[in-house]
Amino acid sequence: MTLDAKRTQAFVDAFWDEQILPTLERYITIPNQSALFDPDWQAHGYMDQVVELAREWVEAQAIPGATVEVWRLEGRTPLLFVEVPGDRPETVFLYGHLDKQPPMTGWSEGLEPWKPVRRGDRLYGRGGADDGYAVFASVAATKALREQGASHPRLAMVIECSEESGSPDLPAYIEAYADRLGTPGLVVCLDSGCGDYERLWLTTSLRGMVVGNLKVELLREGVHSGRASGIVPSSFRVARALLSRLEDEQTGRILPDALQVEIPEDRVEQARRAAEVLGSATADEMPFHEGVGPVTDDPVELLLARTWRAALSITGQRGVPPLEQAGNVMRPETTLKLSLRVPPTLDAPAASDFVARLLTSDPPYGAKVAFEPEKANEGWNAPPLAEWLSTAIDEASRAFFGPPAAMTGEGGSIPFMGMLGEKYPDAQFMITGVLGPASNAHGPNEFLHVPTGKRLTAAVAHVIASYDAHLSAGGR
Repeated sequence: MTLDAKRTQAFVDAFWDEQILPTLERYITIPNQSALFDPDWQAHGYMDQVVELAREWVEAQAIPGATVEVWRLEGRTPLLFVEVPGDRPETVFLYGHLDKQPPMTGWSEGLEPWKPVRRGDRLYGRGGADDGYAVFASVAATKALREQGASHPRLAMVIECSEESGSPDLPAYIEAYADRLGTPGLVVCLDSGCGDYERLWLTTSLRGMVVGNLKVELLREGVHSGRASGIVPSSFRVARALLSRLEDEQTGRILPDALQVEIPEDRVEQARRAAEVLGSATADEMPFHEGVGPVTDDPVELLLARTWRAALSITGQRGVPPLEQAGNVMRPETTLKLSLRVPPTLDAPAASDFVARLLTSDPPYGAKVAFEPEKANEGWNAPPLAEWLSTAIDEASRAFFGPPAAMTGEGGSIPFMGMLGEKYPDAQFMITGVLGPASNAHGPNEFLHVPTGKRLTAAVAHVIASYDAHLSAGGR
């Protein structure tokens, strides 16, 4: 059955206004930081609060035949599982997560991480766009199908609570509940980004990530800088020298060939087409200070650098006091948190081992150097897009957004995708999301662009209906 697009959008718009937005605002108020950032998450109980909020809401929707469960494995964050029986046995996975990044500083006046604020089309607050809306949108898409009497395959919603920590708990659930999950023919993930808010965007690749702490020690204790400087090497200078083994500080290029890959030609061509759509928007969305610019003005190169090339960020430090506490002391140690984005097809654990050897071998001045790995998340490169899915995505974009769909890679990682890609090599993937220009996931002033959330929900319903029609015609 072909859905009536106007009817679908009207249903979804009303459902968002009446059901999703009020609940999403309640979700934003709960400071459920991921376990990596809140080791005492069990004692604090915030994760249980958001899971119960979502569970109660889904149950209240009373989808005929649906089951709603909270799975709990010992010592792991919970997982919300929603199963909706279909008109055929094939399975669609719909993925999202409920854990959040830390609050971060720098929120604009009137905005706070745990305070929902509506300003025009934007709903501000931590986690609304990344990725609290996903479970609600998945249910809305299901109800939009049912509202028109459309048939659909079995739907399995997998809503985890450890994604922002690298999804360390998810493999255990996939293994423990393999029989309940089934084998997906289509995976819909709503945790990605969009190049603009004008069309439906499909994510075709995700970079992996290597995170670890580089610790440099030279003294057993701090010493007056007037007495020690000139004799004792600065731990910061040694750390800087070690980082120069990894990164060209003039250009930001990652130096070792072991951390780069040859970019597939089809992904280069996709970047060219996406750059034609976006123009300078890839750089323009960044909150540069006046007079500051990007590393290059070539929009194709910017997209490839963000999606397929390795890049280093220093995201935290220890051993450096705040300015008001900074005395004239040669500090005994400097520890830096390294966040290295790696190409989608690179072996992330092997890359982590390589970085550890690179940074710790033969240290200057015999400094005590350690690299403490924190996580190594695999990237993901999408399999070739089936003709039916390519058509359905373009139809959905034209029906609910206007312009045709666009495709590009994303610079972030979604560990679940790499996991599923390896476990279910025959599945098709629709990876998309609402994280567009200035939405600023993980940073201050994160917002959800509400019209995009609504249109995307309708688009998901259309794609599921198209998959059902494909199966009905004898496809796989």
